Amino acid sequence: MHTKLFEVRDRATFLPVLAVRLDRGNLKLFNGERYLIGRCGYGSPGAVLLTALNGGRVANCDPYAWGDRTLTTAHRFIEYNFDELDSGAVVDVEYILQEKACAAESERFGS
Repeated sequence: MHTKLFEVRDRATFLPVLAVRLDRGNLKLFNGERYLIGRCGYGSPGAVLLTALNGGRVANCDPYAWGDRTLTTAHRFIEYNFDELDSGAVVDVEYILQEKACAAESERFGS
């Protein structure tokens, strides 16, 4: 398992999320962890469990279970790009959907 934090941005949206890649093939997992992940059906390579850090939302492994554009788009993007993304990175939904030319900067930089 590998955990990263992301800043999800969309129109008038700032959402800190926790992403956990649940990869049963990861050699660093203990046998008990491999068993539990597989028993829950999360054995496919690249499966990411995503949850909002500010509460109020459940955790999902299925990007489409969110039922909204922001988290569905961000979740899919994180799954496909997990290894390339640094923890703390901005995942800008408007930029991903090509609705604007430049990705948002992190709010931690004062923008």
